[in-house]
Amino acid sequence: MKQLLAGAAIALMGLTTTATAEGAENYPERPVMMMVSYGAGGATDFQARIVTMTAGNEDALGMPIAILNKPGAGGRVGWNWLATQADADGYTLGAYNVPHFIAQSIKGGVEYSTDSFEPIANWGADPAVFVVGADSDFTSMQDVVAFAKENPGKLTFSGAGLFVGHHIAALQLEKAADVKMAYIPNNKGGAGAMKAVIAGEVMGGINNLSDAFRAEQAGNVKILGVFDLERNEFLPDVPTLKEQGYDIDNASVNFRGIMVPKGTPEDVIEKLAATVPAMFENGKVADKMKAGGSPMKVMTRDEVKQMWADRAATLKELLAGL
Repeated sequence: MKQLLAGAAIALMGLTTTATAEGAENYPERPVMMMVSYGAGGATDFQARIVTMTAGNEDALGMPIAILNKPGAGGRVGWNWLATQADADGYTLGAYNVPHFIAQSIKGGVEYSTDSFEPIANWGADPAVFVVGADSDFTSMQDVVAFAKENPGKLTFSGAGLFVGHHIAALQLEKAADVKMAYIPNNKGGAGAMKAVIAGEVMGGINNLSDAFRAEQAGNVKILGVFDLERNEFLPDVPTLKEQGYDIDNASVNFRGIMVPKGTPEDVIEKLAATVPAMFENGKVADKMKAGGSPMKVMTRDEVKQMWADRAATLKELLAGL
């Protein structure tokens, strides 16, 4: 009897191993869903739809990726859902934004951290920029800072939420320029924050370069400065904040990519990690991203792991005491 049971156990193990291997080999067998923590029309949603558009190709996943928007609270609603309610089966992916979800987890009040997710690949690095309405009297960051010094707390400017890249840039600007401004998080994300600038509801805003690029092309805003270490190829005539005399680094640059909930099968993670970077590098994807003013930075799973760790260390220091 013991021999019979042992033989059955070995056979079952063999079947389980075979099933797991076949599951990874055949994955995905149905369309995949990717959760985006921001609303339709914003930079993350806009880019996510582009970088996943070739997922159904035979040389990619062979199945389409559908976007599910779960906006709210600067991304917290979507990432809480992904960490605590989403199925960890490989058919539920999530778009990440760094520094957003890392900064939020450091400040607390959320149900996720970097340990809640597994990175797959990074598609872009989108710097924050300072924007004003096209008819604004401000023509430089010096104009903005001068007004803020003369009117403490009265210069209103929008952003996508609290402890997102926009807010990190705002904190850096206030510290570097030694001013107090009125940062107003918009409950409709980057798209809502940009609309507030265009409509004149606020005096300025910090937003993504990609959103600002399209708004400037449409004649709706002026871009006064870039929160990065170097000028951006999409805005070669716009100086960085550092060039304009403010000691601000690239901590607010918005890295975007794909992750999955912790617990997703390792063989599925490996297949995604081997496939997704090439999907991002597809020529049609690159062309559409460039046309939309969306800077790309493709990084592998291991590179993203290191980036997450580096950003977490930087943000802990920056946010200490806040």
